[in-house]
Amino acid sequence: MNIYGVALLALSYLLGQWLGEALGYFIGINANVGGVGFAMMILMLLKEWFIKNNRLTHEMESGMDFWSKLYIPVVIAMAASLNVKSAVSAGTLALAAGSIPVLVCFLVFPILVKNFSPKSNGNPS
Repeated sequence: MNIYGVALLALSYLLGQWLGEALGYFIGINANVGGVGFAMMILMLLKEWFIKNNRLTHEMESGMDFWSKLYIPVVIAMAASLNVKSAVSAGTLALAAGSIPVLVCFLVFPILVKNFSPKSNGNPS
């Protein structure tokens, strides 16, 4: 059912927006910094958690796949509407806001791969 995908997408979107607002507040600007990126990461982590705990049904997987495929075009449309001139004029802050999440992802990705890799069933293939 697609409703499961909508519920998880909504949950990840709300958490991501909250984290983006909190990050913006902590850096000292009145803006959402990386909220959509946080939401995408939360959605991926939720899906992997469901897979790891054998709670992902076919209906849930198809719903999540459907909405995650729609999510990327929405993100691109949102990014296209941003004021690029003001982001570039921010200089160092814009570079930090772009490079810090990338570096964090590079550090976190190996941990995620290690912890969420599928367990072998003992049969050599």
